[in-house]
This record gives sequence, structure tokens and C-alpha cells, in this order.
Amino acid sequence: MKSAKRMMKCCVLLWMLVGVSAVAVAQGTAATFQIKGVLLDSLTHEGEPYATIRVAKKEKPQQAVKMLVSDMKGEFREKVPGTGNFVLTITSVGRNPIVKNFTVKAGEKLVDFGTLYVTDASNELGQVEVVAQKPLVKADIDKIEYNVKDDPDSETNSLLEMLRKVPLVTVDGEDNIKVNGSSSFKVYVNGKPNNMMSNNPTEVLKSMPANTIKHIEVITNPGPKYDAEGVGGILNIVTEGSGFEGYTVTVSGNVSNRGAGGGLFGTVQKGKLTVSARYNYNYNDSPRSYSGGSQRATEVSADVANLDYDGSSESNYSFQSGSMEASYEIDSLNLISASFGLWGGGSNSNGGSAYRGFSPLDNHLLYQYGIGSRSESSWYSIDGGIDYQKLSRTVAGRMLTFSYKINTRPQTSDAYSEYGIAFGETDWVDYLRRLQDQHTDGSQNTTEHTFQADYTTPIGKMHTIETGVKYILRNNASDNDRYLRTAAETNSDYQFDEEYSMHYRHRNDILAAYLGYGLKWEKLSGRLGVRYEHTIEDVEYLLGRGDDFRKNYDDVVPSASLGWKLSDLSNLRLGYNMRIYRPSISYLNPYLDDMNPSNLRRGNPELESEHSHAFDLSYSNFTQKFNINLTARYSFTNNSINSVTSLVSEDDIPGLDESKKTGKDVLYTTYRNIGKNRNFSLSGYINWNATKNTRIYTNLYGNYVDVKGAQGLQNSGWSFFGYGGAQQTFKYDWRLSLNVFGQTPWIMLQGKGSSYFGYSLSLNKSFMERRLSLSAFASNFLKKYNRNESHIEGQGFVYDTWNKYPQMRFGVSISYRIGELKATVKKAARTISNDDVKSGESSGASGGGME
Repeated sequence: MKSAKRMMKCCVLLWMLVGVSAVAVAQGTAATFQIKGVLLDSLTHEGEPYATIRVAKKEKPQQAVKMLVSDMKGEFREKVPGTGNFVLTITSVGRNPIVKNFTVKAGEKLVDFGTLYVTDASNELGQVEVVAQKPLVKADIDKIEYNVKDDPDSETNSLLEMLRKVPLVTVDGEDNIKVNGSSSFKVYVNGKPNNMMSNNPTEVLKSMPANTIKHIEVITNPGPKYDAEGVGGILNIVTEGSGFEGYTVTVSGNVSNRGAGGGLFGTVQKGKLTVSARYNYNYNDSPRSYSGGSQRATEVSADVANLDYDGSSESNYSFQSGSMEASYEIDSLNLISASFGLWGGGSNSNGGSAYRGFSPLDNHLLYQYGIGSRSESSWYSIDGGIDYQKLSRTVAGRMLTFSYKINTRPQTSDAYSEYGIAFGETDWVDYLRRLQDQHTDGSQNTTEHTFQADYTTPIGKMHTIETGVKYILRNNASDNDRYLRTAAETNSDYQFDEEYSMHYRHRNDILAAYLGYGLKWEKLSGRLGVRYEHTIEDVEYLLGRGDDFRKNYDDVVPSASLGWKLSDLSNLRLGYNMRIYRPSISYLNPYLDDMNPSNLRRGNPELESEHSHAFDLSYSNFTQKFNINLTARYSFTNNSINSVTSLVSEDDIPGLDESKKTGKDVLYTTYRNIGKNRNFSLSGYINWNATKNTRIYTNLYGNYVDVKGAQGLQNSGWSFFGYGGAQQTFKYDWRLSLNVFGQTPWIMLQGKGSSYFGYSLSLNKSFMERRLSLSAFASNFLKKYNRNESHIEGQGFVYDTWNKYPQMRFGVSISYRIGELKATVKKAARTISNDDVKSGESSGASGGGME
């Protein structure tokens, strides 16, 4: 019944959006005419490719009404809206501009400029941007950019699915994200951090519709102005909301077998004030998934049990995000910009598992119990900021910026775990007595204030100096209450457990300063930088068994990059950077967590920040037919934070209550700076425009890992990731996409992850000069479930797990755009970016920001 109601709501939403589109269709279209011509070299008479052609109204020459580029033969042809007096401007690298005035009368359909000739300019432009057919991938000295907006799959995919296409990024079958082979990276949104992604990276990116994203940047060699956190680099997600001048409104919606969602985006400008806003909501209902595993002792004794377990769970979750940006240009030298953002959602889940313990001596049953669980949670991130930017009147490129940002991230959780003991031998009765029904009620909040000042100035024509200071005041509050009752007394009330409840306050202040130098000389560009960061960790426990502690860090982070422009379409880059990981409270907390009697864990307040060094060499070549990016990377870490898990007797675990010790062997986990990691990787992105309507592409990544940890643990091996597909455009704006992707088992210190394979198919149709888009999509439709397995070996045990989850997905989506996308909120070139915490053992990304 619930599913039927949800589907009915989905259908109502879809028909509402169709109704909006039908009204828009009835409004008709404005008058248009076509321009055409051919651009030739004045001496050789060869076609001039990739010249930028700009059409504007004569009375407003700074506001383009249409922009395009010439093809490989120098030819151009495009529809232009309106009538009246126009000006055509043609620019090309190293060429003198061509300017043509012309008039179009009502009813006129064609303006033919015939053959135009370009001549060499005496001064060559200092920067080149190739925009032929809007290549999906562009490369700079320190980053790779993937143009999500121009990929038809963005109409139906989530942002997480689109990440599989991005060079240097991998997403495995369990939706674990890696950048440059590392799960330790930072995520920026619109040049600013969103730390909520640190806690819910996979859920957030899975919930975000890709059609709200403009492009994704992979910053492989962050300069000194960026916070030093993030071993793999920085992932910057730029949402829609940029262009020229005017207004636009876009409405969208989607319905699938998992749920439904919709969104609204708009930009408007009046005088010097520009405002942009967007809102998205998605609801997903995940079918039931199944999991299980086994734990086997490699050292046989009567005090250890071999464990088998299996269970299932189902969940639903909602996600919503909204943002508003505004700018006011006081004059040509002074700009004020402000922003407000909201991200978050909630989830509900329920499940159950059955556990069985067997004797490793003769395999007879020692105990058996079941556990039922249910939970509700919510998580939000609310932020606002203001930037003031002042440009120099006398020195072009000199800039001073002051920024302030406030962010708060409230979270709540309410979970129940209820046990049912079916059987237990006499020797295991005391062990099973520790299984008590639990109710945990938690709330967390982080509030931070950030102040930053940046200064940039050119020195001559080739040199640039940048410097800045930053101070973050971050206050974390966490109140987690635990309530217990005897497992057999299901009708009794829960009793507050003061000893195992925990309230703490965590102050985390960071003072940073940086200095950078940039060079541009003919075809050579380079950057050197150094950043200093001082971190203060101050933790106070108001309730619970944790011990107050205070810890300071000092880190000096160098970086360097060098780029050589081989031609206007290709370049070579060499870079070095050092990145750090600061351990968060989940790693430092000395509190002993013994809620699971067979798996205990504790943090280590003596941990230091990780230091990772990386060298990379990249080659990029972008032409009308081929886009190629190849990267070789070597990185190493000598003090990485590793979890150390071993099978030990409860009697040997420090801090465990004497009344709870039963002498049995259990898994015990803590953390140490003892990891030594070596990683060599090769990645390649190739896009082939076989014809003007056919695109074939592949994204490949392979790496060799050698990891060493405590107790002589060592593992090494190769793993590979591959994503490939094809897109075909037919007549009348029909587009078909087919994608396949997969990965071999990935290497861990104590074992291997799981391999996987997947595929997707989508069909898109555009109407009304691509203002209205309809899409149908399906993925993994030949098999309802996918199965992942992992294998871990440690001191005294072997641990295998499996997970079977639903993978089939299909549905439809619709979007309609009103107006022209011509308005932009101007932003300061420098703004606040916080990305300085390593959190938990999450498989996803941590939040961050980018200018």
C-alpha cells in the first residue's frame, strides 16, 4: 500500500511538470535567423579552426546573444534570435580580431558573410582556451575538468554515477569513491567546502541529480592557497548558475523504481545586483539488501568461537539542497558577493541478523542469537558567507580579498538494537549476558567561523606572488545517550546507562598562512608554494568514560608544478605536492567501545597527522576528434594511520570493566601511525568523436599498491578500473547512450575488496530548441541483485564478508528551461575553503572547498 501511494505521488509530480512544459510550448518561439561563413588564413587560404565567434546587439555590445566556434575547415553556421542591428566579432589565438556590423529585418532568415580572412597579430595572447565542440575534458597545470552539463547522461544519472566517467576518479560496486587511487580526498562545492559531505559522502552524491551540475574539477596538485588536507587531491563540484547577462528558470523532475524528485533553478539580474537560487528534493526507497559473513580462528582454543552471521535490511532516505548567491558590483574595482546554502536529509532503516558461534575444535554449536535493529537519522549543513574583493586601479591583476564564513552542521540519530538469545552453552552464558537491548539517542553539531585574507599581485609580465592568512574557530558538540535493558525482558523500560553514554565538547582551531609564486614565460608555466598550518585539538568530556586531552599539530606543506605547452591543443605537466591527514575525534578518542561484545575498538590520542608525498606526470591533447589525458603518478606515506585488528583475550584489553571480562577471545581494534604505503598508478581518458553525432569514450585506471602495517602485516598487488561507452545523436535531437564499467578486487592491508561489473542505457529527446528534455533510463536491468565479497586476514583470525544489494534501476525524467542562461553571480576570485579534517573510516570523500 505504501509503495502504491508513493508511486501515485511520483506520477502526480511528473504530470504536473508535463503540464508546466505544455504551457511553455504554447507560448511559441521568438524570431530567429541564421548566420554562416568561412574563415581562411589570408596567406595560405587554409581554414581557421576553433575561432571564437560572438554575436551581440549593437546597442549592448558587451552582452552576447550567441557564441559559437568555427569547425576544422573554418566554416561556421548557427541560428541567432532577434532582429535589428548586430555586431559580429571573431577572435582566434595569435590573430587580429574581425568585427562586422550588420542589420536583420523582420522575416529575414539568412545572413551570409561569405569568405573572411584573418591575419597574424603582432602580440600573441597569453592564455589559450580551446572550446571546439565543448570537449568533455579539459586540462590545466593543476587540474582536470569534466564538463557534466554537455554529457547527455547527466539528464538521467545521479552525480555519483557521473563520477565514474571523470578521469582519475573511481567508484566501485559498493559506491566507494577514490581520487588518484586514494579514498582520502576533499570535496568542494562551488569553490567552497561543504563538510556535511565528510559525514555522508556517498549518500549525498548518490542523491544529487547530475543535471544540476555544470562541471567537476579534479585538482591533482593543489597550490599553497588550499588547505593541506586530502591525500588524493580535491574534487570541486560546480553547480549550474553561470553565464552572461539576463535571466533563466529551469524546472525538472524524475520518477524511477526507487523514488522521485524535482528541482528548480533561476537567475535574474537588475542593474548591478544579480541573484541566483536553486532547490532540489529527492526521495529514494531502497529495496531490501542482504549481507553475511564468517570469522574463523587460525589458532584453535576453547575460548574462541568461529562465527557465522547473515541478515537483511531495507531503508529509505530523502535529500534536499538549496542555495542562493548574490553579488553587487559597487564599481569596476570593488565587488561584494554573498552566499547561503542548505544541504541535508534524513533516513529510516530496519533490519535483522542471526549469529551462530561454533567450536573450532569439533564445530558443534556454542551459542545462537538474533538481533533486530531500526533507526532514524537526519543530517544538515547550513552555511553563509560574504566576500569583499578590491582590484588595483594602476596594476592589472593585483587583488585584495577579505572573506568571512559561518557554517553549522546539526545531526540527529535514534537507533534501537534488540537481542533474542536462542541458545548458549554453560561456558558462554556470561559472554551472552553482555548482550543487552540498546537504545541510543544522539545529537551532534559543529559550528565554525572562518576569517581569511588573500593578496595577489603580478611582478612584471611573467611573475605572480600570492599570499594569505586564515583562522578557523570550530566548536564541536556531541551528546550520545545510551539506554539498556535485559534482552529477555522485552516489556521492561530502558534504563539510562550513564557510564557508556558520552557527552563531549571538541574545540578545533586552525591558524594557516601561505606564500606562492607563479611564472608564465612563453610556453612555460610554473608554480611554487609553501603553506604553514598550526592545529589545536582540545577535547573535554562532560559525561562518560572518555579522558580530556589536548593536542597541537604543526605542518609545513610544500608544492610545485611545471607545465609546458607543446601546442595550442596539447600540454605536458609535472607536479609534486605534499598532503596531510589530521586524525579526527573518531581516531583520537581513547573511549573503549564495547557495544559489540565480539568486536571492541578504541581510539589513540597519541596519533600524529599523516604526511603523503606525490609526484605526477601528465600529458593532454584535445582536438576536435580526440581528447586524450594520460597520467602517471607515484606517491608514498611513511606514517599513515592504520587500524590494527587482532584476536585477543578480553583479559588483555586495557580499560575493559573487570565485571565484563569472561576470558573469551574477541576482535580488538585500535589505530597507530605505523603504515607505510607505496602507490604507483597509470590513468587514461580517451574521447573519440567518430562523427559529429557519435562519441566513444573510455576512462581507465590501474594501480600497484604496496602497504605495510603493524605485526608484520604486508600486502601488495594490482587493481584495475574501467569505464567505457558510446553516445549517438540521431535526427530530431534523439540521443542514445550505452555505458559499461567494472573493477577488479582492490588491495587492503589485511585482504582484498570485491570486483564488480555494471552497465546502463539511456534515451533522451529534446524539444523546442533543447528547452524541453525527456529521458528514459535503465541500469543493470538483467540482474536484480549484485553481490560483493571481501576477505581480511589478521593476527589469529580470518574474516570473510558478503553483501547482496539491489542494483536494477529504471525510470523517466523531464526538464524545461525558460529564458536564456545569460546571468551570472559574480564571485570573488579568492574565498574561504575549509578542508582540514580526516573523519572516521568512511569509504567516501571528506568535505572541502575551492576557489
